[in-house]
Amino acid sequence: MQYDVAAIIRGYSQGYFLMADESNGLGWYGSKERTLIPLDEKFRYPKSLQRVLNQNRFTVAINRDFLGVVAGCANRETTWISPELQKIYWLLYQTGYAYSFETWQGDQLAGGILGIVIGGVFIGESMFYRIPEGSKVAMVKLVERLRQRKFMLFDAQMMNPHLARFGAYPINNKEYETLLQQALQLPCSLE
Repeated sequence: MQYDVAAIIRGYSQGYFLMADESNGLGWYGSKERTLIPLDEKFRYPKSLQRVLNQNRFTVAINRDFLGVVAGCANRETTWISPELQKIYWLLYQTGYAYSFETWQGDQLAGGILGIVIGGVFIGESMFYRIPEGSKVAMVKLVERLRQRKFMLFDAQMMNPHLARFGAYPINNKEYETLLQQALQLPCSLE
């Protein structure tokens, strides 16, 4: 099946995101409210995680095992990352839009965050871990990277208790679309 990368990126650029439903049918979704991970001093994390960071147990990589991260994110009892969506992520990776931000312990993939980069926005699609704290360390290191690279937005799409611990906050769709349009103009690069 052929996919139109430009049309997919246009969809994300307009504030929509792809998800599969229970029958694996793929569709575009929007939301009245989006969740952002702060890239300023409002970003926070548990003190216990600071100890893990100080131990330097994990190394960080970008796109070292993209398909491994996609598979890790999809490996759940109920997942919205269907086989078709995995193919789309692979195509977006090959065309420079999709990224895996990974943590490694030795030569073992510990965890990671799957996202799409357009201009100065990182759209977090999903995250997973195989080793405890792997995805949390990835979150902290990804925020550091986005700050260094002058990204404007880290869109986490939907709130959950895990993201709230990092200072994630909701924003209404109108505000989100204004920020998104500004962020899309920035010439940022994750690598």
